[in-house]
Amino acid sequence: MDGELPEPLVIAGRSFTSRLIVGTGKYDSYAQNAAAAEAAGAEIVTVAVRRVNLTDKSQPMLVDYLSPERFTFLPNTAGCYTGEDAVRTLRLAREAGGWNLVKLEVLSDPKTLYPDMIETLRALDMLIADGFEVMVYCSDDPVMARRAEEAGAAAIMPLGAPIGSGLGIQNPVNIRLIIEQAKVPVLIDAGVGTASDAAIAMELGCDAVLLNTAIAEAGDPIRMARAMKHAVIAGREAYLAGRMQKRRYADPSSPLAGLI
Repeated sequence: MDGELPEPLVIAGRSFTSRLIVGTGKYDSYAQNAAAAEAAGAEIVTVAVRRVNLTDKSQPMLVDYLSPERFTFLPNTAGCYTGEDAVRTLRLAREAGGWNLVKLEVLSDPKTLYPDMIETLRALDMLIADGFEVMVYCSDDPVMARRAEEAGAAAIMPLGAPIGSGLGIQNPVNIRLIIEQAKVPVLIDAGVGTASDAAIAMELGCDAVLLNTAIAEAGDPIRMARAMKHAVIAGREAYLAGRMQKRRYADPSSPLAGLI
């Protein structure tokens, strides 16, 4: 790969070099958030429209620290529990910043924050009819992931574990099944707790990783952001290289023929 340009991540016709998307919540300050995004090498930042100040110029604004000219903003519907709330939130985001590429998440309950896939699919239909390009946060159910893709999702974003849990990928078999059937990018969204979790997601064949809490709540967020950047690159390289076959018994690293 030396000297070769990395193949881009393409979502809804847009090309990105970085395969790590970071969030904009839970940081001590917008300045720390911006430093972490830079350290992560991120090109896309996801923004909870309901929780981030995008328009009140009398208060600190995210765009003063994370420039929309430097980063692609990905508005999301965090905190929405109905399709109507999600659609209303993203329409407001489009009015505020002109953003058309969005992340849809419709939650089922505050305890698990698992996606309500029935409401998610209903909101997806409404958003596509409204001209949005929609990346869809979904359960790790291959059937629901396929339904979202068939309904027009620009990317599928299965959870690795509950949002903010840091448990790592709990169902790698299902994630692999989703990847094998998908014709749009598959991104792990939620559950990544440390760099090895991100590397595993990429080794499974995910096209990218989206995370927030693992960086924001790390003891040193900037250092963790750098670790995540390298983990995503390493995992992608390992996936493309193809791992060796696992064996039940030892196999000598050096040839046994011609021993003295």
